[in-house]
Amino acid sequence: MITFENVTKILGQKTVLDGIDVEIKDGETFVIVGASGAGKSVMLKNIVRLLTPDDGRVMIDGDCISEASANELETIREKFGVLFQSGALLAWMSIGENVALPLREKTDMDETEIVDRAREKLALVGLEDSFHKLPSEISGGMVKRAALARAIVRNPRIVLYDEPTSGLDPVTARTIDSLIEQMRRELAVTSVVVTHDLHSALAIGTRIAMLHSGRIIELSTPDAFIRSAEPIVKGFLESQYITKRGSWEGATK
Repeated sequence: MITFENVTKILGQKTVLDGIDVEIKDGETFVIVGASGAGKSVMLKNIVRLLTPDDGRVMIDGDCISEASANELETIREKFGVLFQSGALLAWMSIGENVALPLREKTDMDETEIVDRAREKLALVGLEDSFHKLPSEISGGMVKRAALARAIVRNPRIVLYDEPTSGLDPVTARTIDSLIEQMRRELAVTSVVVTHDLHSALAIGTRIAMLHSGRIIELSTPDAFIRSAEPIVKGFLESQYITKRGSWEGATK
């Protein structure tokens, strides 16, 4: 479980997170939405301690990652996989080498095991034929899928996604959504997703949190989210032409 306990984060003169209290449950897909600058990525970075709260604590399975020593931090981070917005693949390495990199750097697995595991994860995201290709030789959507394979190659319990559908066409974006849902169903991972894409949020989220002015102003299931009486939420939905009718209506996750 991931727990924010009265977390405040100030960047410059701006209070980006203002006393956030929330629990993210094991095995759920928790989606964070909000306007640009609302604090979505800051919240994500506090989970893995790329940023540290100015006040409050972030707990991972009862361990305080925001106050952990260097050794403790390394141990806690073993639980995470991260999918960056750009994919962040190394251009001079093949897709297979990119996926295998965390295994080579962080484990004692032999080369046969490493290659087999990398191929397994690439097959899981539908890229089994791209093992020897360079990132420049595949599409943007395939890069995101390869980056997801790398994020899960060490079988993490928690996967963090920073704008996973950003810059993708709608068909490819829905493919990424399906993969995130597949991770939850088949691998029982806990997923925390930051996105501007409300269609994605409603499709994959077990719960959706909307940030505004540093606070969570809505926290609900997708079907409750689209019926919110909160004016800011309603405006956000209307800006993406979301109505109360859609494939998410009545969905059970």
